[in-house]
Amino acid sequence: MDKSLCFYFQVHQPDRLRLYRFFDIGNDSQYFDDFANRTILRRVADRCYLPMNAIILELINKYQGQFKVAYSISGVALEQFEKYAPEVLESFKRLADTKCVEFLAETYSHSLASLISAKEFKAQVKEHAAAIKKHFGVTPKAFRNIELIYSDEIGAAVADMGYNVMLTEGAKHILGWKSPNYVYTNAINPKLKLLLKNFNLSDDIAFRFSDRSNPNWPLTSEKYAQWLNEAGKNDEVINLFMDYETFGEHQRQSTGIFEFMRALPGSVLANTNFKFRTPSEVAQQHQPVAPLHVPFAISWADEERDTSAWIGNELQNEAFHKLYELEKAVMATKDASLISDFRKLQESDHFYYMCTKFFSDGAVHKYFNPYDTPYEAFINYMNALSDFKLRVEKSAVKSAGKAKKASK
Repeated sequence: MDKSLCFYFQVHQPDRLRLYRFFDIGNDSQYFDDFANRTILRRVADRCYLPMNAIILELINKYQGQFKVAYSISGVALEQFEKYAPEVLESFKRLADTKCVEFLAETYSHSLASLISAKEFKAQVKEHAAAIKKHFGVTPKAFRNIELIYSDEIGAAVADMGYNVMLTEGAKHILGWKSPNYVYTNAINPKLKLLLKNFNLSDDIAFRFSDRSNPNWPLTSEKYAQWLNEAGKNDEVINLFMDYETFGEHQRQSTGIFEFMRALPGSVLANTNFKFRTPSEVAQQHQPVAPLHVPFAISWADEERDTSAWIGNELQNEAFHKLYELEKAVMATKDASLISDFRKLQESDHFYYMCTKFFSDGAVHKYFNPYDTPYEAFINYMNALSDFKLRVEKSAVKSAGKAKKASK
């Protein structure tokens, strides 16, 4: 049986909160910094999305469909592409037209809803699937929760939505002696197949590519193909999952990352038994070897590979629970503007900025972070949330007034 190599990229641009604390109390919905969103998106578009999409298209054409990749693009990222960089959206559409790219489902606003609200989780997945269909003409078949967050219960919920394959982290504390280089199944619903990230080989590109202190530097495509052969000697699948911003943003063009990517498919196809496949194709090609038991949520973040990057301290938990306490009231308003803001306030990045880890993972949490401290992030967020709550309450009073008037 052929061995499969799956390349998956996460694409997300958060809505950044304004860095001031004074709103038109109870009336102002301008919580988000459009200038910062535009500035950062344009920078990343020029450094990463546009050149990398051009390279991916070039490779698909060069290898006549033998090279394939997968993306998950959050709904809020799609919105920002439409507003600030429509040429990026067009370049993704050209990739979609090749039929060598799979677009995965996720939550629309890159939210943590799967950890707290089954109803909101399902609603956002449905909204995101509609956005993918609208922009790329395809309905997602495979699922990737934000930051590869997964548990037995989350997987079962995803299976209930009709998805038959899901991506997650090959966390050591979950796998134990087992290899991430096989297909597994959800422990509750075996119809859901699981593809696990090989974090060592993924991180060799995402984090260690330009590290000159690394004894394996410089990393060449030939060397990497050799590593793939060694890692997959007795296994079936290697999943390489990473942020798309790895290319050109985290690993700058000057590091040679684009040249590496241009050369990699040729080295893999010429020197290994691997074939590039999308997640759905991997699930079709390979049978699962065992269920994977994940009683508590895992992710690809930090050394712990859990959810502590977002809800690991008192600040984060206070903000997180105060937000979702408003869910029922927000949905009852049926106000599109309030629901949109509610979902933007759910974006995981807001909670990530409140993280108080300052040790091995501290530098990661500072990237793209507009705040000097986690406490500043918390205060700014809670001010916006307090104002949002007032708007929800005003809407409820207004609706009650209209209903009373109509009943007379």
